[in-house]
Amino acid sequence: MKIEFRKAVLEDAELLVNIYNASFYDDYLRYGACPGYGITKEKMEETRSAYQKYVILCDNEPVGCISSKILKKGVYEVNCLCIIPEYQGKGLGTSAVQFVKTLYEDMERLTLVTPIDKKQNVKFYTEKCGFHIESTERDGNVELVRFVAER
Repeated sequence: MKIEFRKAVLEDAELLVNIYNASFYDDYLRYGACPGYGITKEKMEETRSAYQKYVILCDNEPVGCISSKILKKGVYEVNCLCIIPEYQGKGLGTSAVQFVKTLYEDMERLTLVTPIDKKQNVKFYTEKCGFHIESTERDGNVELVRFVAER
């Protein structure tokens, strides 16, 4: 299995919408809303300038996305990591987090949030990716956990 990361370009907006929708459909059903589900092509194009987005390729097939941004000097946030369901559990997410950690030479802290009741995500980020839980916060009706990895 060959895993690669390709910087997303404007023409990838529709592809990314499809990846996000496939990846976050279950969350949409579970919570009644999901910020990663139902994004328009125009909104995806707009967010590309605020975030570094990379298409995750498995054997040359686009199967996911990871996006990140700088919060302040040395502090970065993973805004979105999504892998379409049939490719989850194959090491793609772990590789994507490691990839982002190499993007920023000055990175001191990398942070992200995920719903606290998604136990598989909590386990993934703590056991596979080296994050620890820093705090909890709320987004609408969803309780989130904030993770931090430090270098």
